[in-house]
Amino acid sequence: MSKVILTVDDSRTIREMLKAALMDAGMQVIQAEDGVHGLEMLESSSTPDVIITDINMPRMDGFGFIEAVRGNGKYRAIPILVLTTESVDDKKERARRAGASGWIVKPFDPAKLVSAINRVAA
Repeated sequence: MSKVILTVDDSRTIREMLKAALMDAGMQVIQAEDGVHGLEMLESSSTPDVIITDINMPRMDGFGFIEAVRGNGKYRAIPILVLTTESVDDKKERARRAGASGWIVKPFDPAKLVSAINRVAA
């Protein structure tokens, strides 16, 4: 059975790049435009196997989104990968404290992204 991945990013280009890479790997993709939309998609779609989120987004940033997901017992165990242009250590540590499972810096390599998804979803 294919993995279901929720992608949360305010950039349409990044969402489409993620969708293409993940679908090429045989995964199903649910897309959201920001953290608020991501939470809405969690409630209205099938539960994803992995979540990929950006950090810098309008309405609700990635940190708030991760904290909200981790605060809901229904979704607490879903691995969350952060995909962002940010690479400073304090932001990585803040994401880890919020509950992120891993960190990938944009631009991403599709093969490495799929490998990371398979690792955290194992």
